Amino acid sequence: MPATRSDGGATVSAILGGLGLVLGLAAGLPGLVLGPIAYFLGKVAIGHIDASKGALGGRGAASAGWILGVIATAVGAIVTLVWFVIYLVAISGPPPT
Repeated sequence: MPATRSDGGATVSAILGGLGLVLGLAAGLPGLVLGPIAYFLGKVAIGHIDASKGALGGRGAASAGWILGVIATAVGAIVTLVWFVIYLVAISGPPPT
């Protein structure tokens, strides 16, 4: 029996993971916020899909959201750290002479 409908959390997870990655590359913090949400939504959706025994589809979208959530979190953390270092260097002023 083919899956009749897709798990909504799978779709939301994929969208948030993609947004987190794209926005995390530019600003950092959106990746740190959206990445973990996408990760947990993807993991929960995979659990629901597996428990439905074929009644729900969207496992690919859930897996994509889960993976993109991990990547978005890592990228967001790195970019946030880089922006923080740039900020600290900018406010430190010239070195003392």
